[in-house]
Amino acid sequence: MLVFRWREREPGVGPSFGVDWAITDRLGGTSLGRYSSLNLGAHVGDDPHAVARNRSRVAAEFALQPEDLRFMRQVHGCEVALVGPAQSDPPEADVMVTDDPDVALLVMVADCTPVLLLDRTEGLVAAVHAGRVGLTAGVVGAAVAALRERGAANLEAVVGPSVCPRCYEVPAGLRDEAAAASPAAYSVSRTGTPAIDVAAGVVEQLQTAGVTVTWLPGCTREDETLFSHRRDGLSGRFAGVIRLLPPEDAA
Repeated sequence: MLVFRWREREPGVGPSFGVDWAITDRLGGTSLGRYSSLNLGAHVGDDPHAVARNRSRVAAEFALQPEDLRFMRQVHGCEVALVGPAQSDPPEADVMVTDDPDVALLVMVADCTPVLLLDRTEGLVAAVHAGRVGLTAGVVGAAVAALRERGAANLEAVVGPSVCPRCYEVPAGLRDEAAAASPAAYSVSRTGTPAIDVAAGVVEQLQTAGVTVTWLPGCTREDETLFSHRRDGLSGRFAGVIRLLPPEDAA
């Protein structure tokens, strides 16, 4: 049994949908070396068999088969993919949306900010990959808009751990670009140089859009139980995972 970094499972009540959502860490898997141990990224050079076993462990925790996990080929953009029961190849996107309780959405990160979104009334969930580029380009707004176009009105979000501004030094011009998209992203590093607080920017954008936010603590670079590209270079990936649960009335 995996022990997640964070997890909540809330069954549907009456006509409202429930949710099973979680943030993994790097513990409890089968990968070795720099990928030790619960690496979920199949694109980072790890043993494919170890990655498959790791994904199977996560799927089992959500009472699903590995083929029921939905991944995306994340490209630091704003594309939204609507996914369902059949998926041949991961879509090229940084947002996935579904209304299907028989699949789980995963967003993989190693410093970027994972965002999970839920509307319990309409039965919609989304997984969002929000790095510096995505924050600046508007990936959060694209995700919220895609859900609202499908009827979502009462959105909740969980924002997972990512690299903190103390550890995310950038050129001043990049900080200015991020701050133009979200003033909360403007920050300084531990040495007083320009830095970006991506997670704070994501949270500000969500709250401005009327989304209720739970922001989980943690810095990927400082916490060795999380994968960090900025700390380690070649690195594994942890994930935000979300599965919609059917309403009680549907039982």
